[in-house]
Amino acid sequence: MKKIRFILAAMVAIAGFSFVSCEKDSTEEATKNNYTRYQDAVDAQINKKNDSAILLVAFGSTWEQAFGAFDETIDAYKKAFPKSDIYLSYSSAICINRAAAGENGVSRNYYAPNFWLHGLGAKQYKEITVQSLQVIPGEEFSRVVNYIKDFANNSLGDLDDKYLSEVTIKLGMPLLAAEEDVVTTARVLDNIYKDSVANGVVAFMGHGNPDSYDTYKANIRYNQLEEELQKLNSNYFVGTVDAPENYKVQVLARMKKAGINSGKVYLHPLMSIAGDHAHNDMAGDDGKDMNPAEYEYNDEGEIEDLSWKCFFAQNEYECNDETMITKGLLELESVRNLWVEHTKGAETLEDYYHSMFPEE
Repeated sequence: MKKIRFILAAMVAIAGFSFVSCEKDSTEEATKNNYTRYQDAVDAQINKKNDSAILLVAFGSTWEQAFGAFDETIDAYKKAFPKSDIYLSYSSAICINRAAAGENGVSRNYYAPNFWLHGLGAKQYKEITVQSLQVIPGEEFSRVVNYIKDFANNSLGDLDDKYLSEVTIKLGMPLLAAEEDVVTTARVLDNIYKDSVANGVVAFMGHGNPDSYDTYKANIRYNQLEEELQKLNSNYFVGTVDAPENYKVQVLARMKKAGINSGKVYLHPLMSIAGDHAHNDMAGDDGKDMNPAEYEYNDEGEIEDLSWKCFFAQNEYECNDETMITKGLLELESVRNLWVEHTKGAETLEDYYHSMFPEE
């Protein structure tokens, strides 16, 4: 039998396919080994003390400041939910890999939600709450929902189906999940920044989704938040990095339309953490030598390679390092508490296939 296998292998090699086959086998084996290694690493971090677990899911970051914000959030959750075990996951593979590599000087190991959910299931927690740390219920939030769906449907087929039929799985919504959340968040932000907005503009920079990825039509939350904030003070504005028609260019246009042609502009990331977008896209020095007369606009009307700080400074506003508020929302206790309240009100998911907010 071994001889026959050898002859067959030789024939395949002669036909020119063996290299491809070996390469494929090698890749599949490496993938399998990596998956096992990651799962083992997560399993080793799961210390079951209670029957309830809360998995916090963030997009992720490579910045030390963000790591600190996540640590504070975990501590806050431990205090708010003493009868639950608290864990944190990244949903971005890029952030996971770069954080592990220590891209910004500090190395941290985070893992994707599927590893955590599998590990929690293997420990047979009776209740698992997945809390989204996203700001809007957009593309990244949809990925969180899909992770839950795969877990509940035993996508790998190696969990106890009886257990999965009995476990309670809950989902905590993003910060601005519903319109009433927008109203509440606006009031909390105004309470924090009412002194700053009395002396100039406070412009929040959210991430946003490109048109083709505007899952649940979530970009509308930024417009709604600006409307609610302006009911409290007309000097509040909300723009994004990625949502079409709401870039820094459009924020400036709205400011000028409101008659605000000069003065201080305080910038604040409308993101759970202050990472690359906050420190570079918002508060960085990219494009500091540009001349407004020579701006080059892309097809969507945005000026690339130009930070918000430099953009407003070049347009005759007082916008500099002193007016940068590089704090993520999770660093603001009263805002972080809004996520905690969402966790307390997390609802049991009965239908794991359909999304929470199917597009109309």
